[in-house]
Amino acid sequence: QVQLVESGGGLVQAGGSLRLSCEASGRVFSSYAMGWFRQAPGKEREFVAASTRSGGNTYFADSVKGRFTISRDNAKNTIYLQMNSLKPEDTAVYYCAAPIWTGEAQPSAYYSDYEYDYWGQGTQVTVSS
Repeated sequence: QVQLVESGGGLVQAGGSLRLSCEASGRVFSSYAMGWFRQAPGKEREFVAASTRSGGNTYFADSVKGRFTISRDNAKNTIYLQMNSLKPEDTAVYYCAAPIWTGEAQPSAYYSDYEYDYWGQGTQVTVSS
């Protein structure tokens, strides 16, 4: 079992930055991948970014490439999402997630929310124009 707690959301103007954090507990953090997803009102949940367990490989949705970065500190059991050049369309509730599987997977697995079994409570990000 994994518990995930996000923090760092808030209200920011377009062009601004935010850093989200997600602290995990319950399993050896360095043994599993982590992902970030988001859900805007009236829309389906979508993939944002993911990291392999070591942080050596990262994956991003096309909509955030070049603006967002994902990193992890395995010593602190924490994964981060640095969001720069924010746009109003980035407004959503952001969730961190962890899969039940450990180790590595095919790249396609990191993009699908079906691969993730544990979810945080979400943190609201609002970008004003």
